[in-house]
Amino acid sequence: MLENINSPKDLKALDMSQLSTVASEIRELMLKVVSKRGGHLASSLGAVELCVSLHYLLNAPDDSIIFDVGHQTYAHKILTGRRDSFCKLREFQGICGFPDPKESKFDPYLTGHASTAVSYAQGISEANKLMGNTFKSVAIVGDGSLSGGMCFEALNNCGHAQSDILVIYNHNEMSISPSVGALSNYLTKLVSAPAYNRIKNELEDFLANFSLIKKISSKARRFEEALKGLLIPGIFFEELGFRYFGPIDGNDLDILIPTLKNILSLKGPKLLHVETVKGKGFGPAEQNPEEFHSASPFDLQTGRSVKNNSLSYGEVFATHLIQMAEKDKRIVAITAAMPKGTGLNLFQEKFPERLFDVGIAEAHAVGFASGLAKAGLIPFVAIYSTFLQRAYDQMIHDVALQNLKVIFILDRAGVVGEDGPTHHGVFDIAYLRSLPNMVCMAPKDGEELKEMLQFSLSLNSPVSIRYPKGAVYSHLENSSIELGKFEMLKQGRDICLIALGAMVKEAVKACDILMAKGVYVTLINARFIKPLDSTLLKELSSSYKHIFTLEDGNLPGGFGSSVLEFLEEEKLITQTEVHCMGFPDKFVSFAKREKLLELYKLDAVSISEEILTKIDGEII
Repeated sequence: MLENINSPKDLKALDMSQLSTVASEIRELMLKVVSKRGGHLASSLGAVELCVSLHYLLNAPDDSIIFDVGHQTYAHKILTGRRDSFCKLREFQGICGFPDPKESKFDPYLTGHASTAVSYAQGISEANKLMGNTFKSVAIVGDGSLSGGMCFEALNNCGHAQSDILVIYNHNEMSISPSVGALSNYLTKLVSAPAYNRIKNELEDFLANFSLIKKISSKARRFEEALKGLLIPGIFFEELGFRYFGPIDGNDLDILIPTLKNILSLKGPKLLHVETVKGKGFGPAEQNPEEFHSASPFDLQTGRSVKNNSLSYGEVFATHLIQMAEKDKRIVAITAAMPKGTGLNLFQEKFPERLFDVGIAEAHAVGFASGLAKAGLIPFVAIYSTFLQRAYDQMIHDVALQNLKVIFILDRAGVVGEDGPTHHGVFDIAYLRSLPNMVCMAPKDGEELKEMLQFSLSLNSPVSIRYPKGAVYSHLENSSIELGKFEMLKQGRDICLIALGAMVKEAVKACDILMAKGVYVTLINARFIKPLDSTLLKELSSSYKHIFTLEDGNLPGGFGSSVLEFLEEEKLITQTEVHCMGFPDKFVSFAKREKLLELYKLDAVSISEEILTKIDGEII
């Protein structure tokens, strides 16, 4: 049946009784593709019926369907003309793993961060109102997104403005790791209360009749509100100004479609609370949804991953942090709903009382860390580079301005591969090196990461340490770390190459290629983004006509820019030519990391070719 659905119009032509077959076939296709290519499987499996129902009832793209985060959109993609190309999910020049307007008119936004959808939906709704349109605006929000401040702000404003939107709250008790927070606990208890729907329905029938005499006495309205507060747990959303409906089974089309149809006919802000099963239809994903949140390729029969089990940087970080915490009781760790992703689940097993998971609330994580540091603890805040962007004001105002000893661990720095532009961590060099008091470091390998973690304890200022996604690199040679001092790895007579962090690996290979061509390179491991090694930079500028910088971040405001700024300030820029290599001033697409390095000429072969082009036969 799915083979005949090339757009939502084809779906609407079906009888409602046929939709469950469509849902099953969508799940089969998802499992077939994701088992080979990896992807965000569990949440997309749980949201199949939601996607089917919305496209069955709405008229997208005139009606806007906006997914928060974008982890749950695979069924949406399959139903909106991308069924045949879905086999190229997350592949270079294939289908993006998240909604993408460049890919389809049915995707209003490219979304990969949480808590944004309600704001988008309200903006579209108010624009429709001003332009005289009657289009619908729907936001699908996961339970983890409700812990983000932006979502609360949007709900509050929607209720105040009485914007005509529908928020579908998809409650599956999982964001990435299990959801945390008072509201999540409250809603979980609500869903598990067997008497809730019976009492709610009886109460609403009573209030419908009771409302006929509301005008008789103001006490009647107060009595109605008191009853709601006592028996309707949705009063939280009602008090924000929303009409609350649910909870209902979000995987039951016979319940979901009639309910949605009725609610969509109403005006003003509405919230439908649905309960879905994350990983629905695939046993291993239902039993272990966290493992299948962002799944590596796996065996369809057993669910076992076929990923490389090499040691990751996150595991090196967490293991060494445990060793440090055993010696220093002041050390605590903070994660924003990513204990497993950052490796801090290992720390949590050892020190459960010293691991704080604040949910998808990065701004709060940093403000919270500020308080811990002010009180005398040493907080390590481990957050993916792309998500730490969401706490930029807190890093400035709450940490750097106060000069507090908070140590930021930036996992997934640089390009992260198939997740694409919403997840690449290519901006942190620029956004952190500009902060006064901040010390910024990047290790070349796992051993140097351990040294930097230890070294950070000796500083009395904010610190950031960035490292890439993937298996740990080992360079074998390591010298002791001193504040603001680079490390010389090779000494050569012809040119100088200064590589930062993960790019040292490519730089070493590039040096070997160049040496085979008769070009001898002085290779420097920068270690520090801030402060720079001013003494060594002065020496290098007087010794080499050509200095190359290499980083896995965006060039504007990046590490190369800092070297240029320093040499200009010291009036040394005329002594040498500085060539900066990194990612250009654009959003990087999705592909395997190795492919992206090749595309942007940051792999070893391309680096060596770029160097040969710039020196243009001067050395050979």
